[in-house]
Amino acid sequence: MKPAKFDYVSPSTVEAAVEALVASNGEGKVLAGGQSLLPLLNFRMARPTILVDLNGIEGLSYIEDRGDRIAIGALTRHRELEHSPLIASKLPVMSAAMRHVAHLAIRNRGTIGGSLSHADPAAELPMLATFYDAKILVQGPSGRRTIGPEEFFVDALTNCLEPEEIVVEVEFPVLEQDGWAFEEVARRFGDFALASIAVSVLHGPSGLEAAHVAVMGVADTPRRLKEAEQALVAMELDDRTPDRFSEVVVSQVSPNGDLHASADYRRHLLGQLAKRALQTALATKG
Repeated sequence: MKPAKFDYVSPSTVEAAVEALVASNGEGKVLAGGQSLLPLLNFRMARPTILVDLNGIEGLSYIEDRGDRIAIGALTRHRELEHSPLIASKLPVMSAAMRHVAHLAIRNRGTIGGSLSHADPAAELPMLATFYDAKILVQGPSGRRTIGPEEFFVDALTNCLEPEEIVVEVEFPVLEQDGWAFEEVARRFGDFALASIAVSVLHGPSGLEAAHVAVMGVADTPRRLKEAEQALVAMELDDRTPDRFSEVVVSQVSPNGDLHASADYRRHLLGQLAKRALQTALATKG
């Protein structure tokens, strides 16, 4: 199919892009990598009156070390995150997860801002934003504001952005950790995840001092499992810890069934991934 007729603009600044969206009266769409938007246009599931192409705006593609944070420009491509030594060093869970994002052609064009804005609950970057508790910087007619993942991801394929707002940057805190893991299962490598989990741990003198846990594919948005984090830190570390952790994780999710997998299968799958992820995280200490 072919998309419905639309106008096209390629602004050179974020301010001009916002102005174009304001002028569209809510009927405009932003084009970044286009990997999610173009299929929607071709199937006429999206019918914007104007397409605002961000690719002519300089300064929106970067990976910057800010000490305790890594800042990433909204037009940064997936492949840049996948191959960045800085990401591998400071955000290793992200580095591992990016290898699971779709396929090479899509990673060459897809952008972090576009992926977050699309808000697919089975996509890696929204889950990573949730796992790291990233700060999403957006710009609109009233200026800039910062949004956390729990507010940003409202529902499946739904974010909290106003029609005139654009994601311009994402800041990821550098976690204190000495072990981490990312596990995902899809029907075929590169497909959207049936279930996935990210885990990081920090050891202390008598056990774990801190933990981060996030999941995707088992709810309408990616989820940070803070109760599982607290339970894990309180656990005595022994051979049974991964099993106990798996039970806690499974108790905190209520996945829906669909044509790809039943709710029970997704829950079982997540439990097995949780066990494997914690085993890996604990084994990578040091």
